[in-house]
Amino acid sequence: MVQNCTELHRIAHTSENDSGGGNATMARMTTMPPQRVRMEFLHWSTIALVIVAYVLNATHIFATAQGEQDDAIEETNSYILDKDLPKFGEPIQNLTVPVGREAVLTCVINNLQTYKVAWLRVDTQTILTIQTHVITKNHRMTIAHVEGRAWVLRIRDVKESDKGWYMCQVNTDPMRNQIGYLNVVVPPNILDYPTSTDMVVREGSNVTLKCAASGSPTPSIIWRREGNEPISAGGRTGVYWVVMTTSLNSSTFSISRVNRLHMGAYLCIASNGIPPSVSKRVMLIVHFPPMIWIQDQLVGAALGQRLTLECQSEAYPRSINYWMKNDTIITQGKHFEPSIKEINSYKVVMKLTIKDINIADFGTYKCVVKNSLGETDGSIKVYHIPSTTTIATSPPATTTVATTTETVFRKNYKNKIYRPPLDDYSSSSNKIIGIADSSETWNIDGTIEKDRDHRYRDNGASFTEDQREKEAFVDTEGNSRACSHGWSTGYILLVTVSFMIVLSVIRCR
Repeated sequence: MVQNCTELHRIAHTSENDSGGGNATMARMTTMPPQRVRMEFLHWSTIALVIVAYVLNATHIFATAQGEQDDAIEETNSYILDKDLPKFGEPIQNLTVPVGREAVLTCVINNLQTYKVAWLRVDTQTILTIQTHVITKNHRMTIAHVEGRAWVLRIRDVKESDKGWYMCQVNTDPMRNQIGYLNVVVPPNILDYPTSTDMVVREGSNVTLKCAASGSPTPSIIWRREGNEPISAGGRTGVYWVVMTTSLNSSTFSISRVNRLHMGAYLCIASNGIPPSVSKRVMLIVHFPPMIWIQDQLVGAALGQRLTLECQSEAYPRSINYWMKNDTIITQGKHFEPSIKEINSYKVVMKLTIKDINIADFGTYKCVVKNSLGETDGSIKVYHIPSTTTIATSPPATTTVATTTETVFRKNYKNKIYRPPLDDYSSSSNKIIGIADSSETWNIDGTIEKDRDHRYRDNGASFTEDQREKEAFVDTEGNSRACSHGWSTGYILLVTVSFMIVLSVIRCR
């Protein structure tokens, strides 16, 4: 390298002192070795590259400054122009209008000048009006220009389909607009198809009553019984359950194993805060065969006495009720007076009055009840009481109570109450006795520890996944930053290399 530099100095010195000028220098260069020619080319190329780099940098700085100056001038011009453009005086008020009423939307514009105003439907992109002309074919819409600055859009006989966003637009460049919302509320209406109608069911079956209503906002539905009688709604979730309430907030409710007490009228009431509320009456009819209750089956009477016999019956459909004696139907007459009193739609009280009892009136009387599902009867025996004795009623019932010191059984019709020994309730035992007398033992401490370990494992797994996502995000961000600074780093490296080459050349000189 030192030899090459010395040789270059010698050649340069010789060329400067040579009287032949450039031709002599060119002649000497042609006679130079190839290595010297390459060094000369590298020298001048490096100088040219450095000059180009500095020129490009100066051009970029000048262009950036010029662009910022242009942007400032453009912002100043736009500000000056914006002062002369139309402006909205106030926002469009959102409206809530019941269906069938009139909706009024107002757009206030200041400094309109020669620009035009239009109303549009946002969701359908439909032009409704331009200036004072109605463009849409909807004859319920009109437009009015009030006080020189307000553009009023009126919609008569509002329908639910009119609900949505409306835009007031001015044809400036760019367009200026503002929007307002029209909300149309609709009173509730009970739908006939999904809603239950009058129902006739057999006793013991399952029943589901449904009610559906439309309206805006969506109506809430309440079930009630006529006369505010309690509603018994039940279902099956492994164990039979029943809910007794005067009202039920649900569109449907079920009655499991319906009986005659469920019979009656049910009201489905729909309301959404928009008057009026509406209701529908659903009649539930329960069919069952006749049943008879007799309070006194043995009655004593004296000669010449007036006696009344009584039976209570329940049946639906309505039953045929009559009295019999010795297979003969008793009719209304001077000696007998039968009567029937209806308590409700399925309950009847039958009475038979015997006037001035004689010997032939003693015997067995039957009250008979018939309907389409069956027939039943009850018997009452009338016996003679001598006039010298006191008239007696039915003999008093006797009750026998059994006692024991070990286990107590209390009998009430079909229900039994069992009281287990005190050992089953020992506090030291973890045994839980359920309906099926399960002997399963629960280790409470063990269960809690297992749940906690499971929860900690889940938390650890989720923490590891979050940490990986964060690391991946950091790596991705670093790569993106490296890419964004790639060009500037290459540019600096190029200038640095060029500068080092120039220094080496100068040192050689």
